[in-house]
Amino acid sequence: MVIGSALGWGNVQTIALAVFLAFVFGYGLTMFPLIKAGMPFAAVLKLALAADTASIVIMEIVDNALMLIIPGAMDAGVTSLLFWASLAIALIVAGAAAFPVNRWLIARGKGHAVVHSHHRY
Repeated sequence: MVIGSALGWGNVQTIALAVFLAFVFGYGLTMFPLIKAGMPFAAVLKLALAADTASIVIMEIVDNALMLIIPGAMDAGVTSLLFWASLAIALIVAGAAAFPVNRWLIARGKGHAVVHSHHRY
């Protein structure tokens, strides 16, 4: 969101970049420690997809919807308090929206529960 806004991109391009980067970084942050621990890439990718997809989808839908709904948020620019306050609110609400899904997955031994069982300390 910040990059697209700073570059003066339109809403569609900014949201597309935000969603793309959310998936890249979301999966990447899950995969990095597992790859570092020596797990095969295919197994790591499967775990990351299972652990993060639902959460990232929910967060991106809620986050971007709120940024579009809050009047002027997408057009405010990165130097505006409106932009940053809207983004903070959108991310907090998106995290709260994804929390029940993550909790449900973990309670059933899925999602990040599976990922954590593969971490080496």
